[in-house]
Amino acid sequence: MTLYGVGLGPGRADLVTVRGKQILQRADVVYTPGRLSRSVAAEHVPDARISGLSFPMTRDEDELRTAWKKAAAEIAPRAREDSVAFVTLGDPNVYSTFGHLRRTLDAFHSVEIEIVPGVSAVTAFTTALGIEITAGSSLALREAAGGVAPSGPDRMVLFKVTDAPSTHEGLIESGYDVVYGRRLFMESGDTVVTDDPHAVDGRDYYTLAYAEKRGIDDESPTAAFEGADTHGTDLAERSHNE
Repeated sequence: MTLYGVGLGPGRADLVTVRGKQILQRADVVYTPGRLSRSVAAEHVPDARISGLSFPMTRDEDELRTAWKKAAAEIAPRAREDSVAFVTLGDPNVYSTFGHLRRTLDAFHSVEIEIVPGVSAVTAFTTALGIEITAGSSLALREAAGGVAPSGPDRMVLFKVTDAPSTHEGLIESGYDVVYGRRLFMESGDTVVTDDPHAVDGRDYYTLAYAEKRGIDDESPTAAFEGADTHGTDLAERSHNE
């Protein structure tokens, strides 16, 4: 059978894709790595078919490897016999717990895996903030846990902003304007959008930031035509009339 890595989107049950919902509804068991992902999955799956797995929030590599190997050892036998789903917020291939699980399965087990993409935090975040990343623009993804303030690219979406004031100070010194979003498109917790880092200074894992270099010369194309004549008829209209 198959293990499906299913992206749940940013945290609302109605932002799960149609295919993701179909996979969840027919899976024999759905594994979840945390309370929030479980609450989203539970909108589409009976609780009796949901099983939780423990993935500690730590940077201790030994502890993390132990947790990944334990989860893989539980999932692999089920996935060989049944249709199994592992759900993750956002997209399974973008800053996701599923990536650790998939690599561990590849190393120690033989399991067929299929990825079901979800709405990533990047696209959800830019939509919530009303930011358009135009064609030809560059956009970098960075982690910013513990006050880290990456710099270099003109535009960045920062994940895991757990010390917003420290991150903000570093970004401002590097010439960026910054706006923050917390728990965007999530049914759990309070949604916050602000340019004040102190409004999101609690250590919430689901805080992101969008940083853009000040003074970027980036004029987006429009439908307007240049070269209008003195009578106000643009070049396209004159060509048509001639």
